[in-house]
Amino acid sequence: MGDSEAMVTQGYTSAPYGEYNASVESTGQENASLVNGTGPEPEGGSSVPVENGKASDEVAVTAPGAEHVENAVSTLSPEEERLWSIVRANSSEFNAWTALIDETERIAQDNIGKIRKVYDAFLAEFPLCYGYWKKYADHESRVGAMDKVVEVYERAVQGVTYSVDIWIHYCTFAINTYGDPDTIRRLFERALVYVGTDFLSSPLWDKYIEYECMQQDWSRVAMIYSKILENPIQNLDRYFANFKELAVTRPLSELRSAEESTAVAAASDASKAAPSESDGKADEGKSQADVSSEQSPKLEAAGSTDPEELKKYIGVREAMYIKAKEFEAKIIGFEMAIRRPYFHVRPLNATELENWHNYLDFIEKDGDFNKVVKLYERCLVACANYPEYWIRYVLSMETSGSMDLADNALARATQVFVKRQPEIHLFAARLKEQNGDIAGARAAFQLVHSEISPGLVEAVIKHANMEQRQGKPEDAFALYEQVIALEMGKENSTVLPLLYAQYSRFSYLVSGDAEKARKILVEALDHVQPSKPLLETLLHFESSLPAPRQIDYLAPFVEKVINPNSDTQNIASSTEREELSLIYIEFLGLFGDVKSIKKAEDQHAKLFRRSTSELRKRSADDFLSSDRTKMAKIYNGTTPAQPVSAQAQWSGGYAAQPQTWPQAQAAPAQPQQWNPTYGQQQAAYGAYGGYPAGYTAPQAQAPVPQAAAYGAYPAPAYPPQSYAPPAAPVAAPVQQPAAAPQAYYNTYY
Repeated sequence: MGDSEAMVTQGYTSAPYGEYNASVESTGQENASLVNGTGPEPEGGSSVPVENGKASDEVAVTAPGAEHVENAVSTLSPEEERLWSIVRANSSEFNAWTALIDETERIAQDNIGKIRKVYDAFLAEFPLCYGYWKKYADHESRVGAMDKVVEVYERAVQGVTYSVDIWIHYCTFAINTYGDPDTIRRLFERALVYVGTDFLSSPLWDKYIEYECMQQDWSRVAMIYSKILENPIQNLDRYFANFKELAVTRPLSELRSAEESTAVAAASDASKAAPSESDGKADEGKSQADVSSEQSPKLEAAGSTDPEELKKYIGVREAMYIKAKEFEAKIIGFEMAIRRPYFHVRPLNATELENWHNYLDFIEKDGDFNKVVKLYERCLVACANYPEYWIRYVLSMETSGSMDLADNALARATQVFVKRQPEIHLFAARLKEQNGDIAGARAAFQLVHSEISPGLVEAVIKHANMEQRQGKPEDAFALYEQVIALEMGKENSTVLPLLYAQYSRFSYLVSGDAEKARKILVEALDHVQPSKPLLETLLHFESSLPAPRQIDYLAPFVEKVINPNSDTQNIASSTEREELSLIYIEFLGLFGDVKSIKKAEDQHAKLFRRSTSELRKRSADDFLSSDRTKMAKIYNGTTPAQPVSAQAQWSGGYAAQPQTWPQAQAAPAQPQQWNPTYGQQQAAYGAYGGYPAGYTAPQAQAPVPQAAAYGAYPAPAYPPQSYAPPAAPVAAPVQQPAAAPQAYYNTYY
């Protein structure tokens, strides 16, 4: 057996790509233990088993082990230089990668060093693109390096383990390359461990049946049909019909496995050994059935099949088929709604995203752990760019007690697939804190602060709250001050007012020092343009304090916002100024004196045409309508979609209210048209080259403003903060008629 054939048989164990070294063997048995949640603990606790992607701390945009191919890489063309510079600056720029691959193949088709370099770097970033793995293997095959072809395929089935298509390509290569049937069969069996129960796995089963028919090993063909009929997959009726046809055209002696033949022989011997009904008269009383039964082994040996035995043989498989069909009827609606089962950088539409959640709900309720894991892995091929599915998978595995699988999924999410999206790192921080890894939680927060999304208010809030829970409020205060100092160095920071407001609220709730909280807000007014949300926060703060209150200092700040003739540049809209004026009048009505109330009302009447009573009535109507809507949603069991960031909820509730922050928001949806026929994808790896220009990873949706929790005060409407994804041309999204899908995990505050 050659080296490459041994690799196919045993599973490749050292296939570096990007900056990853695949250290986990991919044989069917070992990986089956991972699927069943019983796999071995990674050595040292740091090596992560690979399924549907790798785990790597850094993104590589140069070839792995480049030193051994550097001599083969010639000087880059100007276009290659340009494209390499783009992907080095932004390794998530998919269109630039595909253009670079096309350019490299065009001008360096015979330079395998260049080909390896670009494919290694690209597939380290996008390991789920099975079509590019196939193209890479084809390049290696063209130069005659069979061991390299096997190496690529082994890396491919580790990178996109739950892809039916990549296993078909690998098995086809093995059939065309190796003569040893056992080697090929072991590869098929490895594939079926992962994708044999996939609803769309028919092409792989068909390939396996075709191969065994060529070998004319009819017992193996019958065994394959028996395995198929246990699973609710597509084309089950066709498989059962083909099995029955096989059973009536071949004798049972050719179809039964060795175990089945042994069992039949043992049953026949036991029947012969049974005592006769009466001594000396057994032959006289033989019935026709006895004669037929006695002749059955002879008929079978002669190539005939006893009808009763055949009926029993088919009946066993028919019972499996009926059971599988019953389960298929339960899942067929979910399966038919999956329009795109493979990975693509283009966003999925809201309907398909919701279907995945509903399908997962159903399978989890069914209680079969293997089915749960495999469906999550299928889901995370199509939905790899959506943190909510990774978070849901981790939580599901954690609930089931499968911490190895939970850690594996979290590592793939944070290091490969959604590593640039802050919500997955915030979730990882919460999970690490929960498991006692405080240093790991701090590292996750620091990654968001320094690289992923500097200045993200939600990350600052959650980090500060964690330090408070750890009994280190001074560290939390220092964190706010550091982030505020950084934002002050930026021109026109929209985050700075939010940070001041949250810092003031946090300081008061933690320390109870009203003077310090007030000082923070007053300092904010010295460094940022006064605005309705910031002043509303200040009014809320003063209203929550016991008497005597300090209110005289507020008037100049309020006037700067509501008076359009002020020398200070006014950033508030007319509606915001009018609402702030009304809020200020109500505040003075509670805590001011008659003189200050009259002055505020006179100013309001001068600046705004509507009377205060009219605006009060409108605000009250809006408030009551909002409450009725909220109550209706509560009784209907639904929850409004929440924004990723905490900017839409301003810092009120300085009294005893608990801190409640928004949940993470799913990535936005975009309508699209996809061919629902998954089987058509298997042979067309070139389809990846057909991505329209301008597609990029899903962008975060703008948050929905929340109602403030301060009595009848209208909700503040400060512009929401958003984290900036890597720059890339984006196709204009089309407005969806349906609401974005809800987050399927609870807030972790």
